[in-house]
Amino acid sequence: MFLLHPLRWALALTTGLLAASTGLAAESMTLRKIQETGVVTIGYRDASIPLSYLDSRQKPIGYSIDICQRIVDAVKSRLQMNELTVRMVPVTSATRIPLVANGTVDLECGVTTNNAERQQQVAFTVTTFVAESRVLSKKSSPVQTVSALQGKTVVSTAGTTSVRHLQDLGRRRGMDLTILAAKDDTEALRMVDTDRANAYAMDDVLLRSAVATSGRPEDYVISDDALSVEPYGIMLNRHDPEFKRLADEAIISLFNNGEIYRLYHKWFRAPIPPKGINLQMPLSPALERAYLRPTDSPDPATYR
Repeated sequence: MFLLHPLRWALALTTGLLAASTGLAAESMTLRKIQETGVVTIGYRDASIPLSYLDSRQKPIGYSIDICQRIVDAVKSRLQMNELTVRMVPVTSATRIPLVANGTVDLECGVTTNNAERQQQVAFTVTTFVAESRVLSKKSSPVQTVSALQGKTVVSTAGTTSVRHLQDLGRRRGMDLTILAAKDDTEALRMVDTDRANAYAMDDVLLRSAVATSGRPEDYVISDDALSVEPYGIMLNRHDPEFKRLADEAIISLFNNGEIYRLYHKWFRAPIPPKGINLQMPLSPALERAYLRPTDSPDPATYR
């Protein structure tokens, strides 16, 4: 029997492992780029509490960021790289899709709704959160139902699905709506405060965050009616199914081992930095179904 010298055996094993990891990377343009550069690039939002925002040290944190860290760990394991630089890149509602589509950002870890239109430009992992678009208004002049929007001025953030839902609502119901676009959530809330808008349309989790951090939560009310269902996913390049498969597997592992419930409690049911606010947001039946039966469907009916 021919026996390899221990050093030669070790070298052969290392060579084989490197070849295997190289082969895996070759199947994915994103993994190949990460392997060659030693860098994975994550897009984050700076004020989308509690999913993706900056803490007191200006470090990106949040529910989506934690999930993306598990994907980064899976990349390290796949490529057998102990060290990997994580480059954090700020994105906005307007820039997030182009930056993923052109390869500048590998993973967009924010608050992006998966819909059929966006899937023409980017891909999404399995759903990680399910929101509903609602409207925020002053308690002194509440807008609690969709029909109450008639004749009102409604603001939302530029580049979001809420703007489109408002436009669709106006067309479908023949409602007289004035729709304004703010550059970010802070400006949108300020427009309601200063009576430039009667209501602010946005996903309920972000409205809850806006109210909780306003310093005057008693001044606002969030509508009973929902405009739409919004399934969030981690956004990535649509031309790289192998990278999506790796990301999906990492997320589904969180679902299967139950760690996702710990992450949910950490960010939605407990005090969070930097100010210790607690959203006290119960886990919705729609999101629990998404945990138990993972899907990347953009169809809102899947989550109802």
